[in-house]
Amino acid sequence: MMNNKIKPLIFLVDDDALFLKSIEIDFTQNTESYIKTFATGELCLENISQNPDIIILDYYLNSIDINAINGIETLDRIKTANPLIPVIMLSSQDKIEVAVICMKHNAFDYVVKSETAFVRLKKIITTIFQTQKTEKALSWYMENM
Repeated sequence: MMNNKIKPLIFLVDDDALFLKSIEIDFTQNTESYIKTFATGELCLENISQNPDIIILDYYLNSIDINAINGIETLDRIKTANPLIPVIMLSSQDKIEVAVICMKHNAFDYVVKSETAFVRLKKIITTIFQTQKTEKALSWYMENM
C-alpha cells in the first residue's frame, strides 16, 4: 500500500450499545478511520489525551448509569481539555432546542439518530476535514508571505 497518510481517529460515545455498534460498523466499512467506542462520557474523557480528530457524542449518555455525566457536560469537558477537537452531537430527540443547546456549547454540528444518521455524519466529517485543510493552507500562506 502506497498511502502512508495517517488515518483519522474518531471517538464514538454512546450508551446505546446497539446504535454504537451499528455506527461503528458503518464507519469501519465505509471510511478510512480508526474508530474507538466509549459507553460513557467519563471513558471518553479518560482517553482524550489520544487527541481524536473528531468526537461523535450522544446527547443523553445516562441510560445505563443515572449518575453518569450527560453529553453536554462531556462536551464542555472535551472543550476545556482541547477546544480544537470538533464534536458532533447525536440525539434521538428531533428538537430545535436540543440543537441550539449543543451549538451554544460549541458543538460543531448536531445529528438526529435515524437511518440516515451515518450519511449525515460522513458529510459533516468531510466538511470538517476540508475546513481544517483550508485553515492549514491559509495559515501556511499567511506565515510564508
